[in-house]
Amino acid sequence: MTENPHASAPRITVLPVQPGDPPFRVVEIDGEVIGSATAMTDVLIAAATAGIPVHDLDDPAAVRWVGGGKLSWKPH
Repeated sequence: MTENPHASAPRITVLPVQPGDPPFRVVEIDGEVIGSATAMTDVLIAAATAGIPVHDLDDPAAVRWVGGGKLSWKPH
């Protein structure tokens, strides 16, 4: 039996903060860009819209944060 190497990868990925007014982060679900977020609530709304329950934004099995965690919303 062959294991799927992506089986444990989270379905939601939040990419690094991009400069803008306001700054934003690109959100991917299942590897597809679905939009941008300016706050962690936007990530939760995107997940709910896609039918993905997220109970803990700090759970690496639920959300992969790239370039900063859920509280990083300003460019470095």
